[in-house]
Amino acid sequence: MPSREIAGSAGRSPPVLQQIVNLESPDVKSLGLERTLVDADVYARSVKRFRTEGIVLPTFAELSDPWSVPEPVRSSLAGVDPGAADAANLWRVHWHNQRPGQPWAEVPAHLVLPPSLTGVEAPIVVLLGNRFPMIGSHKVLAAYACLAPRIVTGQFDPTRQRAVWPSTGNYARGGVAISRIMGCRGIAVLPENMSRARFAWLESWVEDPADIVRTPGSESNVKEIYDACAELERDPVNAIFNQFCEFGNHLVHWSATGRALGRVFESLGEGRRLAAFVSATGSAGTIGAGDHLKDVYGAKVVAVEALECPTLLYNGFGEHNIQGIGDKHVPLIHNVTNNDVVTAVSDRSTDALDVLFNTDAGRAYLVERAGVPAGIVGALGDLGLSSICNVLAAIKVAKRLGLGAEDVVMTVATDGAVLYDAERAALVAARWPSGFDEVAAARVHGEHLASVTDDHLLELGEVERNRIFNLGYFTWVEQQGVSLEEFEARRDQSYWRGLRDLLPAWDELIVEFNGRSAAGADRGP
Repeated sequence: MPSREIAGSAGRSPPVLQQIVNLESPDVKSLGLERTLVDADVYARSVKRFRTEGIVLPTFAELSDPWSVPEPVRSSLAGVDPGAADAANLWRVHWHNQRPGQPWAEVPAHLVLPPSLTGVEAPIVVLLGNRFPMIGSHKVLAAYACLAPRIVTGQFDPTRQRAVWPSTGNYARGGVAISRIMGCRGIAVLPENMSRARFAWLESWVEDPADIVRTPGSESNVKEIYDACAELERDPVNAIFNQFCEFGNHLVHWSATGRALGRVFESLGEGRRLAAFVSATGSAGTIGAGDHLKDVYGAKVVAVEALECPTLLYNGFGEHNIQGIGDKHVPLIHNVTNNDVVTAVSDRSTDALDVLFNTDAGRAYLVERAGVPAGIVGALGDLGLSSICNVLAAIKVAKRLGLGAEDVVMTVATDGAVLYDAERAALVAARWPSGFDEVAAARVHGEHLASVTDDHLLELGEVERNRIFNLGYFTWVEQQGVSLEEFEARRDQSYWRGLRDLLPAWDELIVEFNGRSAAGADRGP
């Protein structure tokens, strides 16, 4: 049926966005930019499904500030397992969770890494993503942000369609979790060589084993994921939620993750300066938080990639094992022209430090020999491979910029070390067949942590920003069919500022959708 506006101001596009986005373009729907009712019949079936299942959708504002959620809703979560396939866990898709069984935290869970560990005076602050429900990763937030707008605009039919989630691991898991608790079927598309723990989780959550699509290769093989999705998309029952070009992914991190980082920074006390925000690019969702931090605190935005596949830094290619930062392309939702620094970290370092941080010998060395506080060492299991990558990049930035004790560098831990237990055991057996002992720990610490330098780091000017931006043309215009007009519009910061008006528009639609379902009458789960 022809597109029409849903009653209320949510259907009206702001003038800035109208000027920079062709709202009649097919790109609007495929990129998650729709704010009008696309199909009334689909919408009606979704309302009925959510009414039957008792599902209520949180707004983007509530996920950015969960304390705005009514207290009865928060209290009702006490008896709900954060790991369960329960729609009530939608209310936990935010940064203020703590360990299971604990109440929400006023300040999101984080680590402040000291100089004894990092070797730099500037405190490196790490926001912890493994507190998110169901999957132990903040990628569940991105999945919700991509699916919810499609539901409330009648673009996705949970009663008839399957949601396809292409990623290198955590987003696919997040998508499957969100699909299941929102009453629809999810399909995960990810490289066959990702961690065993990811696949074990998926196998326990999908409706059918065939809903896990294993593509060739590993972290760097994003093109193969796109190819598999193109094949799946030939069947109209499959709807692709491509995190690399879904702007809901960028916007939820700009809003929720940016604000969470801001709360942590402000909790550190006065007299501090937020010098930089560091994020591995991956799908470029998380790095969107840097736009918020730059606007509010003046932070530099630092993009990170694997040295073995330095696409942004050197127009390079290759393979690596920093799981969670798929590359050899520039995501459409990456606001490249707002980045200040690009740097690269080797997977040799992330693999080795994962062993140092998660073995008895490694932890003992850090406490007894390196003088790192035991409490910090005990918390290093909260850092997965891409998280360690972010920390190393933060150290490089602190050294390059000459940052001191009053300068804060912030970053994010996407997931924790538990996802890589099997791979760590295999690495230890291969690299240290006699066991990982104190001598091995000293060597790893010396080579991969104590000797970090500011090499493979580029401070960006206009020429370099545009060079990196232009790399995206080959993926998005030539391969994926995005219009040149839409691609080029992203070069200007007014485009990204205009997108932010989608958030209150979507929230109005979510409130209206909840109101149309009986379950939404009291805003409770």
